[in-house]
Amino acid sequence: MREEYDMIIFAILAIILAVFGVVRLVQGDVLWGIVLIIAACAVGPGGWFIFD
Repeated sequence: MREEYDMIIFAILAIILAVFGVVRLVQGDVLWGIVLIIAACAVGPGGWFIFD
């Protein structure tokens, strides 16, 4: 049961990071936008899941 909660928390965190990354890209801050999107991929449950 705890693993399901962890996956939900990491999925929400990945969504937040991806949204902030897209916002930074739209604002013209390309480097930070790319970094945040890569971080979203790393944290997301379908990504690399660096905390495994």
